[in-house]
Amino acid sequence: MPIRIAIDVMGGDHAPDAVIKGVIEALPSLEPDEHLVLIGRENAIRAHLDERGIDDPRLQIVHTPDVIGMGDSPAKAVRGLPDSSIVQMAKLGSRKAADPCDAVISAGNTGACVAAGQMHMKRLRGVHRPGIAVTIPAFHGPVVLCDAGANPEPRPTHLWQYGVMAEVFAAKSLGIENPRVALMNIGAEEGKGSELIKGARDLLRRTPDLNFIGYVEGRDFFNGAADVVVTDGFTGNTMLKTAEGLASSLFQAIISEIMEKDVELLTKFEPVMKDLYKKNDYHEHGGAPLLGVNGVMMIAHGSSKPKTITAAITKTLDYVRAHVNDAIAERIAEIAHIEQAQPA
Repeated sequence: MPIRIAIDVMGGDHAPDAVIKGVIEALPSLEPDEHLVLIGRENAIRAHLDERGIDDPRLQIVHTPDVIGMGDSPAKAVRGLPDSSIVQMAKLGSRKAADPCDAVISAGNTGACVAAGQMHMKRLRGVHRPGIAVTIPAFHGPVVLCDAGANPEPRPTHLWQYGVMAEVFAAKSLGIENPRVALMNIGAEEGKGSELIKGARDLLRRTPDLNFIGYVEGRDFFNGAADVVVTDGFTGNTMLKTAEGLASSLFQAIISEIMEKDVELLTKFEPVMKDLYKKNDYHEHGGAPLLGVNGVMMIAHGSSKPKTITAAITKTLDYVRAHVNDAIAERIAEIAHIEQAQPA
């Protein structure tokens, strides 16, 4: 089926160069009816394409003069810079756009992407607050963490819906059969946790056809205890960045230790280390969907490299083809009665 994806070319620490390179590297894998809409400063985009001799009918350019910086206040920037690449990208992702795109991608200011998505793409019917679902590689298989930064101060109903939406995403996009859903907590015991956690737990327990297994602790995250882990955006984002830093530090420590013991050993271990690093490198996994918006928004890492953008495009195409949003909307409608019946 024909698919159009809008890409914020100006978003990210290494934009626009890394974004355009990633787009170019993705072109060979695109079908003739799959198009990319590049949003940003037209002169910069054309200069990069001309320099590489790219003239592909599947690429379209939408000029936007303004850029929301990585350190800008999200809500203020979205309202104050309507001609920025992030805002125009979100408008193209809206179902009300004159010529809407099927999905949008940005490695720019995460808060601005979330704000622009809610303002212009709106939310799926019945969804209270969107959440970012990050797929994290682990030894026993991928784990979906939701929320990873969109909503730092959620309510129990928000966490409940994150569990439901992330479960659909894990099943439809990752192919995990009957995903195990868990709540991040300071302990596995029933009495532990805040009122927020306990309220979300009760809602998840009452949700039919949801494989809710209860609480998990931080140390359980990578040991295969659950397929979906639900938490607030502040905790989730902290966990994500801690995991990134720890993985990088461990690889450096292992390589340093091998070199110190025997440099020749490094040659023997190099293929294994490369494979391990690739499996745990977020650049290989593209972006994370903002679950709950009425459209498809994929948020890539701020320090995205060309291969990150290429992977994000591939992942977004898979997401659209799997009709994940349709499945989420149906599931949210099915369980609406649970919240309505909740005691005051």
